[in-house]
Amino acid sequence: MKTEDFDFDLPQHLIAQHPTKERNASRLLYLDGANTEPSDHTFLELPTFLAKNDLLIFNDTRVIKARLFGQKATGGNIEILVERIINDHEVYAMVRSSRSPKAGSTMTLAGAFDVEMLGREDDLFHLKFLSQTPVVDLLEQYGSLPLPPYIAHEADSTDEDRYQTVYAKHAGAVAAPTAGLHFDESMLNQLKENGIRIAYITLHVGAGTFKPVSVDHIAEHKMHSEVYHIPAETIALINQTRASGGKVTAIGTTVMRALESAAQLGELKAGSQETNIFITPGFTFKVIDRMLTNFHLPKSTLLMLVSAFTGFEAIKHAYAHAINKEYRFFSYGDAMLLEKKS
Repeated sequence: MKTEDFDFDLPQHLIAQHPTKERNASRLLYLDGANTEPSDHTFLELPTFLAKNDLLIFNDTRVIKARLFGQKATGGNIEILVERIINDHEVYAMVRSSRSPKAGSTMTLAGAFDVEMLGREDDLFHLKFLSQTPVVDLLEQYGSLPLPPYIAHEADSTDEDRYQTVYAKHAGAVAAPTAGLHFDESMLNQLKENGIRIAYITLHVGAGTFKPVSVDHIAEHKMHSEVYHIPAETIALINQTRASGGKVTAIGTTVMRALESAAQLGELKAGSQETNIFITPGFTFKVIDRMLTNFHLPKSTLLMLVSAFTGFEAIKHAYAHAINKEYRFFSYGDAMLLEKKS
């Protein structure tokens, strides 16, 4: 398929710039995998689509304050966006400056500490933080929250709260797993009271999630790589759900990517892996029956993923419907509940 097949015109005013007043106040578009006609709901209606013994799987990654500003030794300004934390003192990062730093050069960030450029890994820079303080702590103290490029304002205290899920636990993501932003504690409690099982995986979302597909044919696109971890208890709950006839629901594309990537290796096993899986129409899903997700960017790999899951024509029609009904798009926007194409 061609990249242009996944393009669509989106009015600028439908790109949500701020979250709703309440987390669960968004709208919900439902799309049955056997029916191309979407239906309109509110997010508070989500429990009505779920049955006792169904399983919801969330990504419990925590967004880090990954953006830092500083100066090169030559005095030039520099901006760094940490893409992945390797260990307590090393990262892969995107670097923006008038000239790319060379291996062996140093930079001072936030006027507080130095980093050394060790080398390149494709379009990422391998940096070493020359401080005894762990990277995560330095980012928390001196960094700023990296809002998506389509959000026009600088991150403020509201964003620091709302661009983070209520169950965020393991620090390491550059972007939020946005499908989870709709859930508050009351919704999670209601689901548990209804007999819905809840489990977690961890996938640290990278900035590559916003990287557009620039090639003409999607088969030529090279995916960014992300690290994920699947706990043993999550595998056990998936097996229990299957045995009891329940459905496995991915809360977001990151959960989908982690579990379907693990399934490509054979039987699902607990542990950590790295994935650059590219899910496009024609993909065979082995784990997920249903997914909750937000509306995605034109020509994006995430739009291709949901098209593979529920059907290309069905998603195309659903997006046209959403635009006509003025749903809010992207990270702070409304949600879709999608059944797997039958």
